[in-house]
Amino acid sequence: MRSLAVIFLAYLAVLAKADPNVVPVPNGLSGSGVTTRYWDCCKPGCSWRENLGSSGATNPVRSCSADGSTTVDIETQSGCGDDTGEVAYMCSDQQPWVYNQTLSFGWVAASFAGGSEYDNCCHCLLLDLQGELAGKSMIVQITNTGSDLGQNHFDVAMPGGGAGLYSTGCTREWDAPVGGWGDPISGVSSLEECSELPSSLQPGCQWRFGWFEGVNNPDVVFTEVECPTELTSISGCVA
Repeated sequence: MRSLAVIFLAYLAVLAKADPNVVPVPNGLSGSGVTTRYWDCCKPGCSWRENLGSSGATNPVRSCSADGSTTVDIETQSGCGDDTGEVAYMCSDQQPWVYNQTLSFGWVAASFAGGSEYDNCCHCLLLDLQGELAGKSMIVQITNTGSDLGQNHFDVAMPGGGAGLYSTGCTREWDAPVGGWGDPISGVSSLEECSELPSSLQPGCQWRFGWFEGVNNPDVVFTEVECPTELTSISGCVA
């Protein structure tokens, strides 16, 4: 028979992975939407101070040097531009990760109907996944915009998710094939292909075929929530 101490420690382990306190924002964004995926390695749109608009964000989103981990000055030009010298890319730690069996954290590019596309920089959303992933949710922070996206459209940042419009960012940063790893739009097609990515990006690629079950662009029901420190401590941006 298990001792009370062992049972108590097991109970504490379960509590440690209980869903965090999710606080909806009064009169915040909500509705139903669609998802896609991307990883273009570019400096995020919300990493420019002048792009924060009326978002209320205190600081731009962190961007990094070509090693994917060293924070660079906010005025550093994007590695997806035509600039030479020091350039900035998306930081490698802005990839999704598992919190527990039904919850993951991550980042998205987002587009909503009406208003400036930058007004929601650094705001956070609870995405309740639909269809095959019903019962699972993501808490995400908006770090990028999507002029090419539709209404209520969330482009989930996941390594190996496809470079989209910016075909040379990952080539410049990681010597990836032009168009990124895998198909330029849909990205890699299997867990095995994640091994083609740099080691620092492989966990987020593997996440797609593990917790995310390899599902292709699920619909979501979204609610704006207060940003948890699990996200803001990485992005450096609080709205």
